[in-house]
Amino acid sequence: MVWDSNNKRLWSIEHGPRGGDEINLIKKGKNYGWPIISYGKEYWGGVSIGEGTSKAGMEQPIKVYVPSIAPGSLLYYTGDAFPRWQGNLLAGALKLRHLNRIQLDNQDKAVAEERLLKELNQRIRALVQSPEGWVYFSTDRGKIYVIKPK
Repeated sequence: MVWDSNNKRLWSIEHGPRGGDEINLIKKGKNYGWPIISYGKEYWGGVSIGEGTSKAGMEQPIKVYVPSIAPGSLLYYTGDAFPRWQGNLLAGALKLRHLNRIQLDNQDKAVAEERLLKELNQRIRALVQSPEGWVYFSTDRGKIYVIKPK
C-alpha cells in the first residue's frame, strides 16, 4: 500500500492468485470483492475464483495484470526529477522482472503502462522516492539501485 499525501488517498497493489494482480484506489466503505470477484484462477486446475470478475456493489480495480507480474511494491510518484511521472504509480515486478510505470488520467483510470529496466533481469522489491525525486529500489540479489535524471 502507498499513501498519496498530496491528494489524501490510499492505493494498494495485490498479488493475485495465478493472474489477477490488482491495483486499487481504496475508498472508505467500498467493497473490493475478494473472494467473490477476481481475475485470478485457482492454482489447481485453473478454475476461476469466486462468481466472476464483476458484481453489483463491488469495485473494479484501476489496473489488472493477467498474466501476473507478481508485484513487489508500489510507489505514487510526486517528485520533480521526472516531471512526466508525476501522479504515476510505479510497481516492482517479481515474476516479470521489471519496473512497471502506470500513467493515470484525471479520473484515476490507468491509461498507459511502461515496463522499464527489463534488461536488469532482476526481481524488483522495495521502492522509495528521495527528496530529490529520485527513485531507489532493491532487488532479490541484495542490490540497491537509483534512477535519477541524466
